[in-house]
Amino acid sequence: MSAAAVNDAALIVRELGRVAYEPTWRRMQAFTDRRGPADSDEVWLLEHPPVFTQGLAGRSEHVLAPGDIPVVAVDRGGQVTYHGPGQLVAYLLVDLRRRGLGVRRMVSVLEGAVVRVLADLGISGHLRPDAPGVYVRDAKIAQVGLRVRRGCSYHGLSFNIDMDLEPFSRINPCGHAGLEVIDLRSLGVSLPMGEARRRLLAAVEAELTGAGN
Repeated sequence: MSAAAVNDAALIVRELGRVAYEPTWRRMQAFTDRRGPADSDEVWLLEHPPVFTQGLAGRSEHVLAPGDIPVVAVDRGGQVTYHGPGQLVAYLLVDLRRRGLGVRRMVSVLEGAVVRVLADLGISGHLRPDAPGVYVRDAKIAQVGLRVRRGCSYHGLSFNIDMDLEPFSRINPCGHAGLEVIDLRSLGVSLPMGEARRRLLAAVEAELTGAGN
């Protein structure tokens, strides 16, 4: 198959369940390093066991008291965040050059997908110019971080559905001391994880379809 034969809108979906963070990250790197112009883009939907991840801009003072939760230094942008059960993670492995997208536009795709899902649930989500992610009132409900290599993205977003939020108090989330973090459950919304995956995937596909126009 030639590069010209690839449908820019094609998106392979992989639902991985609950998987350890570091092997998944290494798998994203390997996929990005070996992919060619004829390879379709992919979205990986999953959850992680408890882990703090520290981005390239991360500073150790933002990790306050991790306790028994591991801290992994990774190659995405941004500061420290938390992943755990009940949080829906979507990793977007996208050939940005083929879709005509810049990094900032890809971040907007991720943020826009969450805002779409929230709107469908009757919740008003918004962005902040000083901190990527999606917020409801002053509280953060979704985190965004990307890495681009060889013109292709990996990492993505994490959307708090129904999780233990206590570990966020052990860090300065995304480098912001005192930042409140919420999930859908704390907003009074009960959304099964399978339905959350379905809704988020549809929103990601819609945002990607419109992104290059």
